[in-house]
Amino acid sequence: MTIKAIQEELIDEFSMFEDWEERYQYMIDLGKSLPLIDEQFKTPENIIKGCQSRVWVHAEMDNGKVIFTADSDAIITKGIIAILIRVFSNQSPADIIEANTDFIDDIGLKEHLSPTRANGLVSMIKQLKMYAIAYQTQLN
Repeated sequence: MTIKAIQEELIDEFSMFEDWEERYQYMIDLGKSLPLIDEQFKTPENIIKGCQSRVWVHAEMDNGKVIFTADSDAIITKGIIAILIRVFSNQSPADIIEANTDFIDDIGLKEHLSPTRANGLVSMIKQLKMYAIAYQTQLN
């Protein structure tokens, strides 16, 4: 699936819910299905800077696709990173780098997060894209 198709799927899923209580619950549920990072990668180097909660992200390249795993010590943050990983994992570095993240506004996520969580969201996106840039550089 393309990044755009996954983003549209998420927009559709979130639009099914009437209010933000239900959307938060859905995000928590998504967090429970997150491909968890191996314990050996829960290191200070893999913590995303700029998040008030601890969020670990690991990336590796497999057949030209970037595979992300992650974890967080907070359930909402775990849901946020789960959404991002669903969008960006198993995509090529170039597609990740070029990807638009407007779907976050379409879901309404940014406006319903505290300022510190919204900053954390931006930090998560930056980190995922930095991994993609690093892998793209290796490919060139």
